[in-house]
Amino acid sequence: MSYLREPAWISEFKAFLLRGSVVDLAVGLVVGAAFTAIVSSAVEDLLNPIIGLLTGGVDFSNQFSVLAGDRKETLALTRQGGAAVLAWGNFINAIIKFVIVSFAVFWVVKALSRLKLKELGKAATVPAGPTPSEKLLAEIRDELKAQRSA
Repeated sequence: MSYLREPAWISEFKAFLLRGSVVDLAVGLVVGAAFTAIVSSAVEDLLNPIIGLLTGGVDFSNQFSVLAGDRKETLALTRQGGAAVLAWGNFINAIIKFVIVSFAVFWVVKALSRLKLKELGKAATVPAGPTPSEKLLAEIRDELKAQRSA
């Protein structure tokens, strides 16, 4: 009976996947997708109706220009009819979502930076002795100085 050996790249790939940073990235992507869904709902279900009220009933999600074909009552019906359209209202919604997500990410990063600075400040108050590598380098330096002066 012959046994198949696992190629080396498979074990490297497993090690790569199980590193903390890759797992953190995966969790970040999942949380980011959920956050994007929340922002989409906030823009479409909360902000757009308010903007519509302020602008006299304008609904960005249904704003479009027909390039070729027949215009129908809604963007979806116009597209179903085979018309070529520029859905500029959807583009405006995407920009609003981007600004909201960017703003939220900015504040999260800013808060995390402050926490990191506080942790660094606490670590800086505790004097740390030289590491073994630093001690060895100091000994080498001192030895070289002694050899030069002799």
